[in-house]
Amino acid sequence: MPVDRHYQRVVKKKKRRRRFLFFLIIPVLLIAFSAAGYGAYLYKKAETVFSNSYKDLDGREKSDKRTDIVNPEVDNVSVLFIGVDGSDSRDFGDKTRSDALMLATLNEKEKNVKLVSIPRDSYVYIPEVGYNTKINHAHFFGGPKATIETVEQTLDIPVDYYVKMNFYAFMDVIDALNGINVEVPYEIFEKDAEDNHDAIHLQPGKQKLNGEEALALARTRKQDNDIERGKRQQEIIKAIMKKAVSANSVSKYDDIIEAIGSNMETNMTFDEMKALTSYGLNGKLDLETLSLAGADDYIDGTYYWSLDEENLDEVSETLKSHLDLKEDFSMDQSQEDTDEDSLE
Repeated sequence: MPVDRHYQRVVKKKKRRRRFLFFLIIPVLLIAFSAAGYGAYLYKKAETVFSNSYKDLDGREKSDKRTDIVNPEVDNVSVLFIGVDGSDSRDFGDKTRSDALMLATLNEKEKNVKLVSIPRDSYVYIPEVGYNTKINHAHFFGGPKATIETVEQTLDIPVDYYVKMNFYAFMDVIDALNGINVEVPYEIFEKDAEDNHDAIHLQPGKQKLNGEEALALARTRKQDNDIERGKRQQEIIKAIMKKAVSANSVSKYDDIIEAIGSNMETNMTFDEMKALTSYGLNGKLDLETLSLAGADDYIDGTYYWSLDEENLDEVSETLKSHLDLKEDFSMDQSQEDTDEDSLE
């Protein structure tokens, strides 16, 4: 069995920063706001933590693909989750690349969520620089704003909000829950959070993992690819949510909120985030996961994930429909056609 590193990590946690990775913010937000029902103290703590995480995105009030500013209490919205590769050993400052990208669409009427993983090596057009390259380079070129614009360009839907979170919070949330139960698909030798090679050794099968071990499972792609890694990350989301909403985890909500701490950055206000609580009523999250199909490709000797255009269009239409945008988009296109006809 792998060595439980939880107590070692508690001793060291003030001395280190984690690389960024995000794929658990939806369940964490739901848990944190649900915690408000257990007392004013937890509510106030959540308010302080999340308010301190707010960052204005260069005055961006809405997506260019929106005609009006959205309100998550009454509107369908989308949230882009960004993870970047900064760490003490990789002191890149603001010039970091995204290590993980996930886009969630939230349907206010149905109270359900669709979550699509975007492979970090996807070969796409980056508006910030005006040429095609890996999608994870967008953050290097222009931070969250450039990443948002690139995702909007790729999927042709508005991105209303973004969230960044790091490994530190991911691991501490899982450890606060005393681990999660998840399927390990094959034997894994992977780095730990300090980038020590083969420090984590996992055997295949359903088992309980601590934060370090779950991180290794989420990161590895030695025996498959980014698509399979995205699927594993989605399964970890479900495992976190299942554990977090159990009655035995209520006492852990304080630790979960603390784990988020200063490790999250978002353009959502506290009031906007509170609206997400309704998506987890009765401890249930109606979540459907999607993937972007493609194939391995090499351009000038560099590896890329070449997206399947037909699948990309299908996913785009699915997300537009979930956001209830299809009618608006078709009306916009019809108007454009009318304008073009009038010029002929």
